[in-house]
Amino acid sequence: MITSQQMRAARALLGVDQRQLAELAGLSLPTIQRMEASNGQVRGVVDTLVKVIAALESAGIEIIGENAASGGFGRGVRLRETANGRKSQRAGSLLFDKADPEERQG
Repeated sequence: MITSQQMRAARALLGVDQRQLAELAGLSLPTIQRMEASNGQVRGVVDTLVKVIAALESAGIEIIGENAASGGFGRGVRLRETANGRKSQRAGSLLFDKADPEERQG
């Protein structure tokens, strides 16, 4: 349904912290913290997952499943696989990696 990485990325796109997401979803802060601390697919009570997804979607987030096409418009992010088929821990950034190292220290 949703991964912990997607939850964190969605919060970042919205500019909200865990407490604000908890309020939007009608859940407790420890519940959101526990969900985001999980590794990969978030597991939990279906009703809780539905509340989080509904809150994110009502705020404008589109949750994109593995290998699914996006049907929406607007900004977003997607984690891509590397050439060897594994997910990258840190994918290169065309903007950041080509910048002058002196400029990055600023």
